Amino acid sequence: MINGEILENNRLKGDYFLVRFHAPEICSKARAGQFVHVRINDHYDRILRRPFSIHNCENDTLSLVYKVVGHGTRELSELAPGAVCDLMGPLGVGFSDPAPGVTPVLVAGGYGAAATYLLTKQAPQRGLFLLGARSERDVLLTDEYEKAGYEVRVATNDGSMGYCGFVTGLVEQLLAEKPDGKFFFYGCGPHPMLMALAKLLRAHHQPGELSIDHLMCCGIGACFACVVKVKADTPEGWAYARACVDGPVFNLDSVYVE
Repeated sequence: MINGEILENNRLKGDYFLVRFHAPEICSKARAGQFVHVRINDHYDRILRRPFSIHNCENDTLSLVYKVVGHGTRELSELAPGAVCDLMGPLGVGFSDPAPGVTPVLVAGGYGAAATYLLTKQAPQRGLFLLGARSERDVLLTDEYEKAGYEVRVATNDGSMGYCGFVTGLVEQLLAEKPDGKFFFYGCGPHPMLMALAKLLRAHHQPGELSIDHLMCCGIGACFACVVKVKADTPEGWAYARACVDGPVFNLDSVYVE
């Protein structure tokens, strides 16, 4: 655990914010797909930490993207530079690096876009970023991916920007365009989106990894509150895994789809 001083805490758009901490201890180890567990100091009535995917690390600066959805994130959004939060991290299993000669395809839903950004620095080659959102109001971070050299494609449920439909529609388009392409897919987003993505990729025999996060309490594997189903040699065909320590990133082959 470290005390991270807030350097910047600004609204991106709507209820979405980006906060930057001075956290050299975390930045020196962080990988795409890992997370940090944040506690707002002096707010001890909120005993549970909040997990946030690591968006970026630049030198000693840790960046997190979050959406205001409750008391904890509301209080976080009101903190000014100079405030200090108790940080645990980096935690969890991150994404693997793409193999040479394979095109990385980053598939995100909503602010799941934050979790895949570090892959643009880990990957030896540029790829594609496919983003799904409810509407144009929820489209985030596309400029950052474009600056990183990624081809950006957007899908919105209401058709207000880009392709009208789910992000899996963009995946189907890509596979139709390049049926012989060598891809590796990385997914992060809402659970229904990830399950639909898993079914689609398996049907096309495509490899990948999914960040299947869940509501977390301890963040270190002790409380078993964040379990998710993974394939296993059991009568049911599945077993529980802890998203905080066994994940949140799981290989596509191990993901159990109901």
